[in-house]
Amino acid sequence: MNITILCVGRMKEKPYRQMADEYRKRLTRFGKIEEIEVPDLAEPDKAGGELETRVKEREGEQLLARIRPTDYVIALTIPGKRRDSEGFSRHLADLAVHGRSSVVFVIGGSLGLSQAVLSRADEEMSMSDMTFPHQLARVMLYEQVYRAMKIQAGERYHK
Repeated sequence: MNITILCVGRMKEKPYRQMADEYRKRLTRFGKIEEIEVPDLAEPDKAGGELETRVKEREGEQLLARIRPTDYVIALTIPGKRRDSEGFSRHLADLAVHGRSSVVFVIGGSLGLSQAVLSRADEEMSMSDMTFPHQLARVMLYEQVYRAMKIQAGERYHK
């Protein structure tokens, strides 16, 4: 399975970057793993609904430009579907069995994802009801994908 983590914004803080890189390195034995970052746009001062929508739309255009028609897209959102680690692993395995060999996880910017990105997504997934810094959410996603692959391979991973 080919997995892409598509994100708005650069991972700037070194500890997060190191953790993400370590999981990405571990994941290479299970398939192709790619990370694509698109620039986050400056949030206007005293941003209101219309300005925030425009920023999300422009970020969304950048994200959509990186998604191929054949990609299975999972948008990370707070109201999305929640799964435990075993369920997430089964879900990824089911996608592969059904010919979805390219999965793209999308993490939006601080304002969230545009409606166009949400409409393109095949599903929405939530990691928690809580809000996390985007850099931490990315590391958590890497870890959960790694855990899912270890479960699929029948390998032991701490619980």
